Amino acid sequence: MPRLRSDQPFIHPDCSITNSSFGAFVEIGAGTRVANSEFGDYTYCDRTCDIANARIGKFANIASFSRIGATDHPMEKASLHHFLYRSADYWDDAEDDAEWFEHRASRVIVIGHDTWIGHAAIIKPEVTIGHGAVITSGAIVIKDVAPYTIVGGVTAAPIRDRYSPGVAERMIELAWWEWDNARLRAALPDFRALSAEAFLEKYETA
Repeated sequence: MPRLRSDQPFIHPDCSITNSSFGAFVEIGAGTRVANSEFGDYTYCDRTCDIANARIGKFANIASFSRIGATDHPMEKASLHHFLYRSADYWDDAEDDAEWFEHRASRVIVIGHDTWIGHAAIIKPEVTIGHGAVITSGAIVIKDVAPYTIVGGVTAAPIRDRYSPGVAERMIELAWWEWDNARLRAALPDFRALSAEAFLEKYETA
């Protein structure tokens, strides 16, 4: 019996999940916090991730200790501190700043299909990561990343293309991530054995 299921996510212990939804065959690593986010089918995150305000596609691979949607403090105010917006924690007669939290939730991160977010990477709000992109370990991403591009560093910059532009365009057109579970299983030997170009040549006309 497979460990992952289509009807419910596999959530490891000590996770905090709020206002979030999960597709089929999703796995959430131990100690992870997920808030106001959507996970597409087959997407997983490893241990101790912090993910907020994200719309994540299918087949995303999120390594341990990644932070997606790293929040900002109100730098234009007289203070940066929590007491400005988590005020009810400090005074009986003060309410939390709902407008500030609505602002944070509106700054959505979009992560495409078949992406890889490396260990301890950080992705800031309002960034889009294109299909097939790779974020290297420890990178801090503050700008959009084009499809099938590998980026790394602080702050992240392009390193190289994962595929040539022509192959990347063809892979997006093929959109194998939309295949159902049975078709993925049937193609599994080819996913394992064929190069990206050979895979395209076989399945573009299938």
